[in-house]
Parts: sequence; structure tokens; C-alpha cells
Amino acid sequence: MPLARCFIFASVLILTHSLTLEQGFAGDWPQILGAQRNGTADNETLEKLWTAPQGPKVVWEMPVGSGLAGVAVAKGTSYVFHREADRERLDAVNALTGKQIWSANWTTDYQDTIAGDDGPRCVPLVQGDFVYALGAAGTLACLRTQDGKLVWKKNIAETYEAQKGYFGVGSTPILDSGVLIVNVGGQSSGAGIVGFNPETGEELWKSVADAASYSAPVATTIDGTRHLLCITRLKLVSLDPKTGKVRFEFPFGKRGPTVNGANPLVIQGHVLVTASYGIGATLAKIGKSNTEIVWGDDEILSSQYATPVESGGNLYAVEGREDQGRASIRCFEPFKKKLLWEQEDFGIATPILVGDKILLVKSDGTLVVIKVNPKKFEPLAEAKLFNGTTRALPAFSNGMLYLRDTSTLKCFNLRP
Repeated sequence: MPLARCFIFASVLILTHSLTLEQGFAGDWPQILGAQRNGTADNETLEKLWTAPQGPKVVWEMPVGSGLAGVAVAKGTSYVFHREADRERLDAVNALTGKQIWSANWTTDYQDTIAGDDGPRCVPLVQGDFVYALGAAGTLACLRTQDGKLVWKKNIAETYEAQKGYFGVGSTPILDSGVLIVNVGGQSSGAGIVGFNPETGEELWKSVADAASYSAPVATTIDGTRHLLCITRLKLVSLDPKTGKVRFEFPFGKRGPTVNGANPLVIQGHVLVTASYGIGATLAKIGKSNTEIVWGDDEILSSQYATPVESGGNLYAVEGREDQGRASIRCFEPFKKKLLWEQEDFGIATPILVGDKILLVKSDGTLVVIKVNPKKFEPLAEAKLFNGTTRALPAFSNGMLYLRDTSTLKCFNLRP
């Protein structure tokens, strides 16, 4: 074969191999609970699981300060939001090596009285050339992904006179329809939810006089209508993300020492919301300007803060509360409200759907992988990844699992 043809042939092989790898591990995790905010790792699979007794291989690790914020991963970069001393810090590191690319920080005066942790709670939001970080005291910052240069920064809790809440500010922002939207909780100022210009931080609109929750908003299009679905302190509200106009709302939550923490989950033109503390779950059909409650029940699901995942029309969800010491994993069919199976005393966990498997990252540092199976609980593998508490949400991107405890962030290789 002539040298030129050999060179071309080799180049094609290399290019094809590179594209295959890129397409095989193409799923970014640029915001809370993944690209769709529903705990699903898009375009990814787990073909083989680890065989070593210690679990999957640790690719890299780095020390982190206080905080309960999980990482975001986009275009080969992991964004780590934590606190050191009196400064909130956002680090951009190479997602495959952990090597630091840039670091930015700003002062914070947040003091926690309940959770025992004074760091940020919100997962960074990566959109285009910008990354957004919302701290526990309400400081919202926009930085360039390229070099970490600060574009703008403002304290939205002070601006809109938001209540502190039990655990500070903790609802991760969303960028939709060209608007950066935050569950601010400015009840007295009529700024429960506020839309900002993502490039300048200028207010574009504010809506509903509600306190905030710890649930992150999600967006969906139903019958040609775009809905921003946001759980506030005491209700679910659908807004037009461009204008903040209310499309519909219904009560959800309860006064007193309660928390709404799980994201709304969109299922076949419906929305499911869930919380513990005697609140339970509600399934509602989404209309253009109204909603129809299908059912509300405290028996089928009462999740303290873990968002369920959906596969094949069935939900795999955590039932119970961490502070009461008992929690189970359930599979149920939401429209029939039928419990298919339950694994009792499993513990609090965050589910991530990867192909036909579900990663269950428990708050005690244990990773359990189960098969998507509506007939029975089918565990496939288990490993203890941390000895400490792992309340920060995990991230799964390009075959890698990113998980942190109170002092260390680790990247685990789950590629086949």
C-alpha cells in the first residue's frame, strides 16, 4: 500500500476511534441532576461493573472545603463549589485528571445553625461560555468558563429581602428561554421567583410572593407551551420563563419545620412532586394554563430530598427521611399509583439512571448498582466509596462518577 494511502487510512482509523470514544461517553452533567435535571445520564451505559472488592477505580481526588454542593461537568471540565474559611470558592478542574484550570473566590458571612455545614448548597450551573454559582448567603455570581473571570456578582437574598430558611439559600438556578431564573424567596418584595439577564445580572422580571424551597426549578414543553415548574415553600407554580407570568399553581408543602427538597419530575405530560414531613406526593396533569390533580398521597411516596428517576413508565424512588433513620427504595407505577416492589431499610440515596441500570449513592458513602426491573429489587454490585457522610449530589459524566464527602472529592471510573 502506498505511503500516502497508509497515512490516510491510519488517519481515518484514528478519527473513527476518537469519534467512537466521544460518542460513547458524550453525556455532560452541566447542572443539578444532569442535563434534564431528572437524574438521567443521557447517552450513557454501564456495560460492565467493577470486580475489585474495593469498588471502582479512583481516577483522581482533591481536597474540598465545607459545603453540600455537588459538581457540574461540561466539555471536559468539572466545576467544584465549596468554602474555605470566609470565602466561597469555585474551582474548574480537568474532568479526567483533576488538574486545576482556574479558581475564583469571594467573601461570605453565612453561618449555619442546623446542618453543621456553612458551605454552599447549590450545584454550579454551566451554560455556554458562563458558569453560575449561588452561595448559601445568597451571593449569585457569573464567571467565564474559559478563565474564571468574574462577569457579575450580586447578593439576591439581600436585594429581595429573602428569608434565610433552615439551611440558607439552596435552590440551584436554571437558565431557560434566555433567562437566568432563581427561586429567591423574596416573599415580602413579591420576588419569590426572579428572572435575570444571564450576561449582566439585570432583573428582567419577578413573580409570586412566596418564600423559597430547596427544590431546583425544571422546564418542559407540553403541547407547544413552555413551562417553568418551580416548587416554592408552599406550592408548585408554573411560569412562562420569558415573562414570569403565572400559568397555574397548586398547594404543595406544609407550614412548620418542613422542607421541599426534591425537584419536580415531568412524566408523560404530568408533573410529580414529593416531600416528607407528612406532605407526601402529588401527581398532576399539565395544561397550557391550568392543571388537574390526578392524586395526592402520603403513602405511595414521601421523599425527603431525593428526586425519583423514571424508566419504562415506572418510578424508582427513595421513601423516608434521613433524620428518622429509616428509608426504603420503591418502584411504583405512578398513573395507577401501584407499588411494584420495596426494599426496606435501604437508607437515603440519590438515584442516577444510566441505561438499564440505576446508581444509588447512599448518604453513608456506599454505592449500590441495581438493574432496572419493575418486578423485583435486583442489586448488581456494591462498594463503600467513603467512610464519611456524602450528602452532596453525585454527578455522572462520560462514564465517570463524581462524589464528595465533607473533605474530599473523588472521581471514579465506571467506564466499561
